Amino acid sequence: MTNRRIVIAGTGSGVGKTTVTIGLMSALRKKGLTVQGFKCGPDYIDPSYHTAVTNRVSRNLDSWMLSKEMVLDIFTHGSKGSDISIMEGVMGFYDGKDPRTDEGSTAEISIITESPVLLVVNCASMARSAAAIVKGFQLLSKGPNIVGVIANKVGSEGHFKLVKTAIEQECNVPVIGYLKRELDIEIPERHLGLIPSIERGELDSFFEKLGDLVLETVDIDHLLELSQAGPIDTEITTSLFEKKHENSVKIAVAKDAAFNFYYPENLEILEAQGAELVYFSPLANEPLPENIDGLYIGGGFPEEFAKELSESHIAKQTIKYAIEQGLPTLAECGGFMFLTDSIETTDGNRYEMVGIISGVAKMHTKRVALGYREISGRQGNFLINENQKARGHEFHYSTFEPNKEIQHAYETKGMRGTKLEGCLTHHVVAGYTHFHFASCPALVGNWIKFCKEIKAYG
Repeated sequence: MTNRRIVIAGTGSGVGKTTVTIGLMSALRKKGLTVQGFKCGPDYIDPSYHTAVTNRVSRNLDSWMLSKEMVLDIFTHGSKGSDISIMEGVMGFYDGKDPRTDEGSTAEISIITESPVLLVVNCASMARSAAAIVKGFQLLSKGPNIVGVIANKVGSEGHFKLVKTAIEQECNVPVIGYLKRELDIEIPERHLGLIPSIERGELDSFFEKLGDLVLETVDIDHLLELSQAGPIDTEITTSLFEKKHENSVKIAVAKDAAFNFYYPENLEILEAQGAELVYFSPLANEPLPENIDGLYIGGGFPEEFAKELSESHIAKQTIKYAIEQGLPTLAECGGFMFLTDSIETTDGNRYEMVGIISGVAKMHTKRVALGYREISGRQGNFLINENQKARGHEFHYSTFEPNKEIQHAYETKGMRGTKLEGCLTHHVVAGYTHFHFASCPALVGNWIKFCKEIKAYG
């Protein structure tokens, strides 16, 4: 595994981390390097950018959802075969789970992975003051290793030189380049259909242009020097991603423009523990694949495609029939919405969905939930039992209104307390929470074992 790695951190949200990260990835690719992307935190959209630019699956590194060992396993696994790993931070460098510590922050990921850090600073409307900001980030915590700065949103090359002189004198780290404030290029709004458009290649020219701009104003050779790091001190003996069992079950995975929020690790851990994954598209009205033993419908944006999904009669009928016959199914967020009777969009229209879960998923114009969740199973949940805990997150704009009393699938604990969540019906575990399987690998074993039992019984 390469020992070249670097964290692209920001002083806060909106400072330009994603633009700088994508630009650096594109520039490094243009120099002929194989680049591996990572994103700190539970984000699905930024890794899609990375994947499109690098042609390698980008991965999330999350030190709240996952143990230190698991973060390193994912990092080591993902970095294989690359020349350099680039980790994009989340929010401000020190922002995480707790305002009193570095827990769950980009800073903690940099410490766990023993990675040098490049700080992106919004230098609009300041010169020497930029040095005070960098100095503050250097002094707040002893663990991180800030090795350089990129000045973003500068007015001119002259402005950049002022900022560079101040930071290098006061902070003793190099300022290796800049991006101008008035570039005629802007990262697209993170709208709901963004991931499918990225995957279709519609942003490729944007990535190309960003790479060229970075090559003009950022010293890439200096970046490569700064990214040199020693071997990581890790005690991983067996990777979670090593194939441990021969395939014993087939699990269908819904994957298309409506359902595309999956941690790659979730799918790889399923495969490592003996599941053969078979992909299909409900949006394209494809029937559920034949001879399968389980079903996984991840998150996404079914509300954006509510009309098309409502007309996907073959997909809906085959899914409903299989679930009624006892197919062990996990449906997360958008997948949960798809299994309800209907989705009501913000314009008040209702679109018929699969109809396994009695009730309506109602869209709202404002976000309903965002945050980390600790998950405990409840009786009857084949995926996670009452004595097991997993971690994940919620992010959605809809609420579920049941038509009758439902049996909850699990209990979730977040910043605002503990609540019963999700729905158990037939052999379905459904709810708004996105699970990270690496936070509790036993749940994959539970699922595969249950699939085998149902298959044997059937």
